Amino acid sequence: MESMGIEDKFWNGKKVLITGHTGFKGSWLSLWLQAYGAKLIGYSFDVPTDPSLFEVARVSEEMDSIMGDVRDLGHVKRVVLENKPEIVFHLAAQTLVRKSYEDPIQTYSSNIMGTVNVLEAVRCSDSVRVALIITSDKCYENKEWYWGYRENDPMGGHDPYSSSKGCAELVTSAYVRSFFLDNQLSSEPVFVASTRAGNVIGGGDWAQDRLVPDTMKAFLEKRPAFIRYPNAIRPWQHVLEPLRGYLVLAEHLWHHGRKFVGGWNFGPNDQDSKPVSWLVQALTNLWGEDASWKTDSIQHPHENTYLKLDCSKARSLLKWSPRLNIEQSLEWVVEWYRAFSLGADMRQLTQIQIEKYKDLVNPISGMSKHGI
Repeated sequence: MESMGIEDKFWNGKKVLITGHTGFKGSWLSLWLQAYGAKLIGYSFDVPTDPSLFEVARVSEEMDSIMGDVRDLGHVKRVVLENKPEIVFHLAAQTLVRKSYEDPIQTYSSNIMGTVNVLEAVRCSDSVRVALIITSDKCYENKEWYWGYRENDPMGGHDPYSSSKGCAELVTSAYVRSFFLDNQLSSEPVFVASTRAGNVIGGGDWAQDRLVPDTMKAFLEKRPAFIRYPNAIRPWQHVLEPLRGYLVLAEHLWHHGRKFVGGWNFGPNDQDSKPVSWLVQALTNLWGEDASWKTDSIQHPHENTYLKLDCSKARSLLKWSPRLNIEQSLEWVVEWYRAFSLGADMRQLTQIQIEKYKDLVNPISGMSKHGI
């Protein structure tokens, strides 16, 4: 049986900076690394939603949390130079397609110049060995193909959000080739990679204009969910799947360097790319309690209909592959939001799901831990 590829001891005591640690993915990643004993520094502009996973799961309890804006180069550089992280995960971004239509300037400044500033801070650091720039599957020039995009396919994007992520990828590639493999400030080179994941889902996502949060909020409020694009097909995956990819990739960059520099896709299995209508109906069935949904008839901005990732590179070189199928992922999502509605300890519940995932990925370790 393949192991999950993560060395628990590797992360113990490592100094790790996570930008965007108050967001959905950043909070899950922070809790996972806290379980490994990493020394975490978080850097975020604010807590982006109310409620938020960051607050209900008390993510800040076991990390240093710094409020700041990635568009402020001076502050970003000071945080890196003063805290001396060894590994950086850059997740801070404007993450919503619809918001990018409403405020394209903020989207471009956060997603492009924010990335430039983090990379520049890393370039000026003598402590950082590894950095991961987290972008999106929407960075690719989407031609609505029925096959997956590979890491060397062209960057692009119809909307401001997607194109900003494509730009962030180009910026990262330029910094890698210009500076990081021959870092003049350190005897050690800095190994940098970028990651592109599919549509991540999981408990604790409260972002506006995202399918699962909007659906769960509607069900909690006992009203129908309104769905914008029922026929759109998306590569759905539980948030823990790409996060495991990030952790495995960071370890490989640390140990093996140049071979793992570059772009990486972390997407679901082909059968888990489903239409929006299928996903919402599955959530409706799982939730019960007279939950329902309707198609929203209002005109909305353009969004891609079909998008798929080819993850052959991660499967081959990192031995990474998805472990939760879409049905299991949705069960975990409903479990999380139902527990939230009942006033459960959401830090504990989130940690339990992380442990369940680790046992699922590496069942031999899980059986040993439980005395089986």
